[in-house]
Amino acid sequence: MLIPHDTRFALDMVVDLVNTAPEDDQADGLADVAALQAFVQTHSISDVGELGARDLKAVQGVRTRFAEVFAAPERPLAAELLNELVAAAGTTPQLTDHDGYDWHVHYFAPGASVADHVAADGGMALAFIVVADEQERLRRCEAPDCGRAFVDLSRNRSRRYCDSRTCGNRLHVAAYRARRREAAG
Repeated sequence: MLIPHDTRFALDMVVDLVNTAPEDDQADGLADVAALQAFVQTHSISDVGELGARDLKAVQGVRTRFAEVFAAPERPLAAELLNELVAAAGTTPQLTDHDGYDWHVHYFAPGASVADHVAADGGMALAFIVVADEQERLRRCEAPDCGRAFVDLSRNRSRRYCDSRTCGNRLHVAAYRARRREAAG
């Protein structure tokens, strides 16, 4: 699946945003304005002014909507969720070539809030996945104690873990040790 650089960056941003959500034993990774500012800097989100509590609450709402898209069992529901999200963000497609990147499309309106910026660009990136009938690539880690979101961009759609070096390796080692105990036992 060929994905342009701007769409890939937006997908990475969506995954990282979804993975900030608090889990059973994990704190909210986007609990305050400082965490939002760090997220904005990490993902080089441009044209963002002073951030405040309103921005934080709005981005947390976008995070919830993105998580719903990952959980959508069928393509029509994912499409409906994305249509609502990008419409509410007031998308205004524009071609741009900033910060050393070649020409690409921004979907947020000039002067948009950080939440609208994230919703528009991230929502459109997810929309391309849904339009390509590749929604099954939007996954959650299969490790029993993980569940982090990821986009499976492997050629054969076989990726099962958010990170093969941590979750995948940990499960493979546990299975190996169980087989050794059983054989010894």
